[in-house]
Amino acid sequence: MFRKSSEKPIVGGQAPERVDSILGPGITWQGQLSGAGGVRIDGAFDGEIAVRGIVVIGEQGRVTCEQIRANTVVISGSLKGNVTAHRVEITTTGRVWGDVVTIAFSTEEGAFLRGKIRMEEQLDLGFAPELPADEELVEDAAQQESAEAE
Repeated sequence: MFRKSSEKPIVGGQAPERVDSILGPGITWQGQLSGAGGVRIDGAFDGEIAVRGIVVIGEQGRVTCEQIRANTVVISGSLKGNVTAHRVEITTTGRVWGDVVTIAFSTEEGAFLRGKIRMEEQLDLGFAPELPADEELVEDAAQQESAEAE
């Protein structure tokens, strides 16, 4: 019922997301970010982002991309591009030029958005299905071998 203010709530039955990788200030990157996990961008990024996890654009972060697809996107810097995510948050220092498609949207006073917001009840981010864990692969292989032996 009560939780510490530092704890993040569990969203959609999943554990809280965390940042695994950081593009630090002073770094400029051009290309494609994809995969599972979280990323924080405090430098400049130009390209495509499709992450099964959280994307945080820090106050000094500058992102230009056609489309960001992620479970959660938190924008404290500037973003020129469209966002499709289950949850989108624009903080007081955040600046967005693009359209947002999301299930949950929050913004702080002072945040800037030039674009449209479309709220959905469900959202398919278009990620490939997750691969089974290694343990499941080993079990499947063992079951297949025993079936072939019979």
